[in-house]
Amino acid sequence: MANNIIKITTLIVLSASICSCSQPETKTSQPQLTEALSTKIKTPNWENISLKSFSGHNNTIWSVAINPQENLIATASEDNNIKLWNAQTGELVNTLTGHTKGVLSVSFSPDGERLASSSKEGVIKIWQVATGENIRTINASEKAVRSVVYIPDGKKIVNSDWANNIKIWDAKTGELIKTLTGHTKGVFAIAVSPDNKTIASVSKDKTIKIWNLETGNLIHSILGHDDNIRTVAVSPDSKIIATGSVDKTIKLWQVETGNLINTLSGHSQYINSVAFNPDGTTLVSAAEDKTIKLWNLNEGEVIRTLSGSSAGVNSAIFTADGKSLISGSAANDSKLRIWHDLGKPELRKRN
Repeated sequence: MANNIIKITTLIVLSASICSCSQPETKTSQPQLTEALSTKIKTPNWENISLKSFSGHNNTIWSVAINPQENLIATASEDNNIKLWNAQTGELVNTLTGHTKGVLSVSFSPDGERLASSSKEGVIKIWQVATGENIRTINASEKAVRSVVYIPDGKKIVNSDWANNIKIWDAKTGELIKTLTGHTKGVFAIAVSPDNKTIASVSKDKTIKIWNLETGNLIHSILGHDDNIRTVAVSPDSKIIATGSVDKTIKLWQVETGNLINTLSGHSQYINSVAFNPDGTTLVSAAEDKTIKLWNLNEGEVIRTLSGSSAGVNSAIFTADGKSLISGSAANDSKLRIWHDLGKPELRKRN
């Protein structure tokens, strides 16, 4: 991919509705990408990596999360269970049982005291992390609840489902606040911006939608992938959205305009997960091709490809310091993995 070329798709805004028709792509200079990312680009290391693998689930791991204190990892599995692991040692701390079908998503509250989970039986469960107690069950949908997230201020929970809906709940009471409709097929994933202003959703209908979190109004509807879109993430500065698709590409979008910034290609099968590192300079992607890729967002190029899973990788996230990755894999592997950047060998010797 040429470093001096990025693609921009112009969207036509008509009142509150957005036309999903793609316009001819134009070429622009590399400095505009740097400006769009709004951050100083650092050179990631990831030259020497330690890898630890942990077994415990007997089926696909769909989702991984780490609590704010970074001492617990949660994994959601097709085996109907949630497991909590010691983030430093990998020791199994607890197994949360109660779902009757596969658990598809987990999200810690900002204070780390609660965990939200969603599953194929259409419910959201809220757990007391310290005790493992299920303190609330929300009947969220007549179909599978594909993803669930606490918003950054912890006051609300947002979910997406196979009934084409996005729902916003009061995190304290479990009461439904708002239902967002507009997708015409199941909604694979959602992400909430760190500034608590927007929700990004992606769907089997091949669209990305950006919503105002407070009002529920649709801001942008973007048609930019050639197949189902399975994953979405918002950058730490809330200005960029990354999406991953069955079309094997990752795309970067500006939140404010809906414009396409860049397309990242390199995976040989569909993308299951994308996540930004803490300073927004690097993206991690996990795919059905059994690999994890680290991308330099300024250059639009792969920094490292991490292999080791014997099945597709469904989820991968950074820790808060950006030096470790946590991933979970599909059936026939079903392992939690912790990847840690050891830095450059010569720097380690000097220190």
